[in-house]
Amino acid sequence: MRMVFALVLLLGLGLAGFAVHVAQGYVSQQRAELEAQREAASKIVPTDVVFITTRAVRYGEPLQKDDMKPILWPVEAIPEGAFTDQDVLFPKGFDVPRVALRAMEKGEAVLEVKVTDAGADAGITSRLSPGMRAFAINVNAQSGVSGFLRPNDRVDVYWSGNVQGATNSRNEPRDGRITKLIQTGLKLIAIDQSADMDRTGAQIAGTVTVEATPQQVALLTQAQATGDLSLSLVGSNDDTEVAAFEVNQNELLGITPQEIQEVQKDRVCTIRTRKGAEVIEIPIPCTN
Repeated sequence: MRMVFALVLLLGLGLAGFAVHVAQGYVSQQRAELEAQREAASKIVPTDVVFITTRAVRYGEPLQKDDMKPILWPVEAIPEGAFTDQDVLFPKGFDVPRVALRAMEKGEAVLEVKVTDAGADAGITSRLSPGMRAFAINVNAQSGVSGFLRPNDRVDVYWSGNVQGATNSRNEPRDGRITKLIQTGLKLIAIDQSADMDRTGAQIAGTVTVEATPQQVALLTQAQATGDLSLSLVGSNDDTEVAAFEVNQNELLGITPQEIQEVQKDRVCTIRTRKGAEVIEIPIPCTN
């Protein structure tokens, strides 16, 4: 009887120990899972819907509904100008698409600067800022930077022509041919008849179209009618302000014009006397 009681007691103690061990393991597992959930929750960032392309899109192609899809995008990393609302992306309905102004790869966020307004084409009118005008400048391989110009580049414009009967800021005569910087940082919106900013390689153009104010259009029209225009490409990250200046042939060759100085001769006074047929001049002091 005592033997049976001892066995029951040992068995009870063993079961109790096992139950405690199982309970401790369960508690530890639950605590580990809770910590993992807390860590995962701390890594979750706020997201918002952003529309991306479902295929590669090239310049001038219309963007239909099936060409884009919404995905979740971290709020802090949403690109400026991205579309987050379908009604904003298609304000006039799915039958009135936007047109691509820039090439976009599959999975790229659709941005306002890369598409036209709903229903508009990809012509240069969609590139003009409010209050600005398009003006065409005749160029060749030399004046057009050897064909390396592309839409959205910025250029400085130089005028070369003949000037007569005028003086510069230093009151020096400007007669002859001069070259002058007349406009800086003008934005190109088209090369020949193309406004594609993704064109590659050099291409000799006959005209380039710049974005300018009405006052600049008037100045460029006068300049193009009275001389030759040349373009200089501005670096993409160059925000240096350049003051207007001009160069003439003397400055180009390093020639300094010499001033002509008048030399005043000493005054000589004489009296004339006649001796027979001979006239004699006798110097005398000048009185006035």
